[in-house]
Amino acid sequence: MKSATAAATAFLLALTLTGCSQSSQPDDAERLQRFYDQQLAFGACDGYATTAGDETAIAARPEFRCARLEVPLDYGDPGGRTMKIAVLKAPARGERIGSLLLNPGGPGGPGMAMAAVGAKTWAASPVTERFDLIGFDPRGVGASTPAIDCFSDAETDAGEAVFPMASSVGRWTADDTRALVERCAERSGGTDVLEHVGTRDAVRDMDILRAALGDEKLSYLGQSYGTRLGPVYAETFPERVRAMVLDSAIDPHTGTVDRRITQFAGFQRAFDKMAADCATRPDCPLGADPARATASFQQLTRSLADTPIEVQGHRLSFADVWGAVTAGLYDSAAWPVITKGLTELRAGKGDTLVALGNAFGGRGPDGRWPNFAEAAYAINCMDEERRTPDEETELRRRLYEAAPYMDPGTGVEGARDACEFWPAPPTLGYPYAEGIRGLPQTLTIGITGDPATPYPGSRSLAETLGGTLLTVAGEQHTVALSAVSPCVNAIVADYLVDLKTPPAEARCTL
Repeated sequence: MKSATAAATAFLLALTLTGCSQSSQPDDAERLQRFYDQQLAFGACDGYATTAGDETAIAARPEFRCARLEVPLDYGDPGGRTMKIAVLKAPARGERIGSLLLNPGGPGGPGMAMAAVGAKTWAASPVTERFDLIGFDPRGVGASTPAIDCFSDAETDAGEAVFPMASSVGRWTADDTRALVERCAERSGGTDVLEHVGTRDAVRDMDILRAALGDEKLSYLGQSYGTRLGPVYAETFPERVRAMVLDSAIDPHTGTVDRRITQFAGFQRAFDKMAADCATRPDCPLGADPARATASFQQLTRSLADTPIEVQGHRLSFADVWGAVTAGLYDSAAWPVITKGLTELRAGKGDTLVALGNAFGGRGPDGRWPNFAEAAYAINCMDEERRTPDEETELRRRLYEAAPYMDPGTGVEGARDACEFWPAPPTLGYPYAEGIRGLPQTLTIGITGDPATPYPGSRSLAETLGGTLLTVAGEQHTVALSAVSPCVNAIVADYLVDLKTPPAEARCTL
C-alpha cells in the first residue's frame, strides 16, 4: 500500500464534496423539545480553537463569543448519547436583523474560523452591521465533540494518513479499508459516531441552532459543500428559511461518479489554462508548448510515485505534488506559486510545494493538523454512493482519462472504496432538494471558471430551487465573503439585508 501526505489526502477528499424526495418536518418535536429550548451560554472563546490558524482567527477580536450547542447523536434516539456543536458569534455592529449561519465547505471545514475571518473581511459591510455572523463546526468537525479522528499529527506528517479511493495513488485491499474504519471508530468514540455524521443529521443540528439563537427563520451562507448543506436544510425545513446564499454550487442531480469525473475534468481545464499562462513566461517548467504541458508534468513527477524525496522532514510523493498543484488551481492567483514549485522540483527541491500542500491542508507552524481530511472522509461515507472494487477501478480509469495530469503511470488496478466497511449505509440520496414547496427566493453564485464545482452545477441548483443565479466571470472557487469582488458583495448584502435579488442573468467579473 502506497502512502501520501495529509495535504494531498485532504485535497482528494475535498473533491468528493460536493436526495431523497422532499422531506417533511420531523414529527418528533416533543422528544426534541429540550434541545430546541436550550439557551446558549456564550462566553470567552478560550479553549475552542483546535489549530494554530483557528487560534489566530478566533483571538483576533475580544468581542467574539463562543458556546456549545447540545444535540442528539442519533435523532432516532434523542434520549440517548449527545454531541456538542462548537459555535462562534461575531456580534452585529448595528441594528440586528438576526443571525447569519455560515459554512465554508469541505465537507469537514470548520465554520467558527469562517465567522471570525468574515467579520474582518466584511468589516464595513451592511451584512456585519445587521447580522450576527455565526460560525459552527458541524458534527464531527473541528472543535465539536466527539470529533472524527483517524490519525495523529505525527502519523499524518509521516504520510500514513491515507484514504483509499479511485483518485488516490496506490493499490488497496479489503483489509486496508476494514482497518481504516476500525481505527477511525476507535479514535472517534465508537461506530455510532461514524453512523451519524452525514448531511441529513447536520441540517437538523442547524435547525436546533437556529432556535437556540432565537431566530424564527434561518439566514444562511454556504460555500462549496455548504451548497449541499443549505439545500438539504431547505428540503427538510422549507418553511423555516428566510434567506440562503449558495456560493459555487454542487449539482443536486449529479451522483458521486459523474460528479467526480466532472470535477477532475474541471481541474484538467484549469491545469491547461495555468500551463498556457506559464508558457508565455521565460523558463516555464512545463515548457513553451501548452499542448505538451501534461506530458511534461508527468515526466517531472511520475518517478516520485515509487521514489519520494525528503523535504523538510516530509516525504514528497507524486500524490503530494499533484495534490499541491491542484490546490493551487483553485484560484488563478496561485498559478505563479505552482510555477515556482515545479521549477524547484526540476532541481530536486520541494519546499514551495510542501508549503502549498500544508497551507491547503491547514497544518500549523506548530505541527498541528485539523481533522478536515478525517471529517471529510466520514461525512462523505454517509453521503456518497458506494462502489464495488471493480466499479472503483473503472472510475479510476475514467478519472485518468478526464484528467491525465493526475495519472501517476502506475495503472488503474487496486482502487477501492474507502467506505465499503462503513457501519451504516449512506443517507443522503440523489437527487436531493427537488420540488421544495414554500421556499423563498434563494441566491446561487456560479463562477464560470470554477474547477472544483464547475459552473453548470450552480445553474442546475438555482433552477432546482427556483431561485436566482448570479454568474461571475473568473477563474477561482468561491467568491462570497472575500474582498475580490465589490460587485458580488453588494448583491449579497442587498439580498441578505433587504431580500432583494438581482435581475435574471445578472453578472459580475473578477
